[in-house]
Amino acid sequence: MKTAKTTLVYKMFMYATLLFTVVVSVFPILWIIMSSFKTNAAILSSPFTLPTQFSFEPYVSVYNKYNFQQFGINSVVVSTTSTLTSLVFYAMGAYVIAKYRFPGKNMLYILFTVTLLVPAYARAQPIFSLIMTLGLYDTRTALYLVYLSSGMAMSMFVLKAAFESIPTELIEAASIEGANFINIALKISFPLTKSGLSTAGVLMFLANWNEYFYASLLTSSTSNRTLPFALRFFNEQFAYDYTRMFAAVTLVVLPAIIIYIIAQEQVQQSISATGIKG
Repeated sequence: MKTAKTTLVYKMFMYATLLFTVVVSVFPILWIIMSSFKTNAAILSSPFTLPTQFSFEPYVSVYNKYNFQQFGINSVVVSTTSTLTSLVFYAMGAYVIAKYRFPGKNMLYILFTVTLLVPAYARAQPIFSLIMTLGLYDTRTALYLVYLSSGMAMSMFVLKAAFESIPTELIEAASIEGANFINIALKISFPLTKSGLSTAGVLMFLANWNEYFYASLLTSSTSNRTLPFALRFFNEQFAYDYTRMFAAVTLVVLPAIIIYIIAQEQVQQSISATGIKG
């Protein structure tokens, strides 16, 4: 039996661990945002002090003068369209695998999930050759097609667990009442798995938004490149202009942080349910 002293020590250790994790995770982001409002001299002389004044000039300069608008549009368009399209197809595939029986079902699901073990670099050569053959090099369409399949394994895993939580009796009752496959999926199954759909969508969007490797491999002009690759450009442009460099980093990471904060409750619920399903 745990004594009061043991319980107190356990709680103190738990809170200390949580505090350490929060500091390690959040401090670098807060430091970058704070530094984006300071001058280069202030960053070098006192990097951990608060800025004496808040000026948005570095943000305005980065946004207006360095093609940031085009990079941002490319990221939004490619990440959003690929995520929404993927979510539709992956949801239908996961729904069928979770609620229906057919030959080769388990093998098909294994093939989907085993792609988690294949690194992006291993697929680079065939993807690059295919994009060149299709004549899509240096286009947003090339990135769209790559991002369309990049989150398949994780999405199928999350969505399958979400659909498995729906009582089979509910679907059978709807089928007996005359509802067809499409009606059952759209009016019953999908509405009951909003947290799973939200989680898969958020994870895919964040992965696509932060993707760098294929953005650098499949594009060559600034008119088609995305924000993660733009950071390399900014790093070259602002090699010693830390204020603008930190402003550019903030503009890149902030949208992803905001989206996760908005959807964090549903994401956590879905991940917990997925863990329970095993």
